[in-house]
Amino acid sequence: MRAGRGEGFPPEGWAEPAPWRPWRRAIQEEQGEPAVSLADVQAVIESAKARGTGPLEAFLRKRVPGFPEEKLQEATSLCLEIIESVPVLLARARQEARERGMMREVQPILEHAERYFLTPVDLIPEMTQGLAGLLDDTYLVLKVLSELERGPRAFLGFELEHPLRFLRSLMGEELSRRLDDLAQAAKHEISHHLAAVWRHPALEA
Repeated sequence: MRAGRGEGFPPEGWAEPAPWRPWRRAIQEEQGEPAVSLADVQAVIESAKARGTGPLEAFLRKRVPGFPEEKLQEATSLCLEIIESVPVLLARARQEARERGMMREVQPILEHAERYFLTPVDLIPEMTQGLAGLLDDTYLVLKVLSELERGPRAFLGFELEHPLRFLRSLMGEELSRRLDDLAQAAKHEISHHLAAVWRHPALEA
């Protein structure tokens, strides 16, 4: 999987402090343990983590031959940070929807996102690839959640484009294009739910 021109890995500034990176810590400090049980999603992540980071590091080495070991470890840690943020973000979105009285509109969108972990796409199968096999599912979850931010007012207010760009550069042009096709189909499926969210009085300016 070779990256296309302008989609090389790593993207510029990937290892530098960026506005999106404090999001995970901020969410956890704000709410502690997720208010809504996402045990099944978490179990998928823990199962992949139990295999260690070796498969993820091997994926990175194959993706970027000659990548310096120090940078490889940084990239591995960043991938794990993004993957582990998935259940936290889903829980935070549910909590926000409940507090705003928007569960009916938001719940179908979140359920659609969760299905990527519970019924994996498996363009990179986690049964054989461990944590690397969760990169495609994580990308799709973040793509769905990012649609909640595209209304007249942000729903969660978290910057998701930076981690999405990082994952795109990591997975390469061909796989990213296939994932974007799936994400576009998902957007079509949930479009009426998104419209209902954006029209909700709780998001009025």
